[in-house]
Amino acid sequence: MSIIRKLAVLLFLMMLVVASVGYYALSPVTPDPLPMEFTLNQGSSLTAAARQFEQKGLLKSPGAFVMFARLLGRAGQLKAGVYRLDHPLSKLELLEMITQGSVSKTQVTVIEGWNLRQLRAALDAMPNLRHDSTALAEAELLQRIGASETHLEGLFYPDTYFVDAGSSDLELLKRAYQTMQQRLQQAWQTRDAGLPLESPYQALILASIVEKETGIPADRPMIAGVFIHRLRLHMMLQTDPAVIYGLGDKFDGNLRRRDLANDTPYNTYTRVGLPPTPIALPGSDALNAVLHPAKTDALYFVARGDGSSHFSATLDEHNRAVKKYQK
Repeated sequence: MSIIRKLAVLLFLMMLVVASVGYYALSPVTPDPLPMEFTLNQGSSLTAAARQFEQKGLLKSPGAFVMFARLLGRAGQLKAGVYRLDHPLSKLELLEMITQGSVSKTQVTVIEGWNLRQLRAALDAMPNLRHDSTALAEAELLQRIGASETHLEGLFYPDTYFVDAGSSDLELLKRAYQTMQQRLQQAWQTRDAGLPLESPYQALILASIVEKETGIPADRPMIAGVFIHRLRLHMMLQTDPAVIYGLGDKFDGNLRRRDLANDTPYNTYTRVGLPPTPIALPGSDALNAVLHPAKTDALYFVARGDGSSHFSATLDEHNRAVKKYQK
């Protein structure tokens, strides 16, 4: 076969591929019934989305849709949210909808352990929300969400929320605040007797510390038990995450001896009792651990290096554990 004939065959095959892709791109997707809603969760893969479309009757071949999206370079561009289909559309239009984020509702995931700065940065980065809270001072923002507290830190429940696209971030913050209040009050009503905590807000503060101190979920009740034991004995909590929170922007990633000696309202090495506010957003497990702590005589714990902690009842035992696991 001559070079000219080979080029002609190659050109014909390329035109065939282009025509096939074009035909597929413009072929209709007919939702039944209309309107139809579907949800793409944060981190959903294209394959998972295509299978969901197959289950809803939007696609016959999820594999072909995945190949089509990859061919156009859109495979990693899915946007989470709730989507609403009001009319038939093409496969190309469906792909553009889920990669451009043409949502009817926006999915917002608030992560356990985030502090207020991280939460507000995440909201500010969401294009489908109206950013009405950005310019508000703390006192005004507290008033706008109906909070009776004097500080915002720790007041928002970590969960996944769905809000109408284009709605105000104040709506999301108000819902997250109300959810935290409901969960906190429910947990407080069933708390163990005799805890050295005077109010639900104090439980929230301690839960935020437990949240930040926990390497693996199974350790939460024991870590809470250590702190409850220390509070009963009027010992300093000596928890590094609180000190780090108190340092704010001055913290460079290394906690030094001078930091532990630098007195701030959050330095639990220089002050007895709880810090004045939460230091992060605690989840339900941390709240439950604080209000139903493990019954233990342990006063110390140290990270083993695998995410778990070693608990000790005496300082000598603790020092030996520190040498074993951290030196």
